[in-house]
Amino acid sequence: MSDHAEITGMLTRLAEAWNAGDATTYAALFTEDADYITFDGTHTKGREIIESVHRRLFEGPLKGSTMAVGGGEATFKPLADGAMLVISRGGTTLADRLRASIVSFTAVRTPEGWRFASFQNTRVAS
Repeated sequence: MSDHAEITGMLTRLAEAWNAGDATTYAALFTEDADYITFDGTHTKGREIIESVHRRLFEGPLKGSTMAVGGGEATFKPLADGAMLVISRGGTTLADRLRASIVSFTAVRTPEGWRFASFQNTRVAS
């Protein structure tokens, strides 16, 4: 399987975990020391915190929300051997309100396979 196909599969699994409200599976797609920056500029660091924050979100204000990644092909830019910049469209829907975003990830090859080392979410202006 190509690197692009593996990383695209990770994007799909990310959305599936979100849609299932599964914070553990969602966070497992990130490296232990991942940087995670939300649409409002909140910066968290580390898989454990990503899981904790998303557990609270999935049980609280984002319960029942859905995530879609795509809306066009993701773009891939090799940064170095085993490191790739990924830019994609996506968004979340809650109570029939879509919040569209452009998201960027740094994907890195680890002994466990590809993982996201960074994430940045920027809302699309309406």
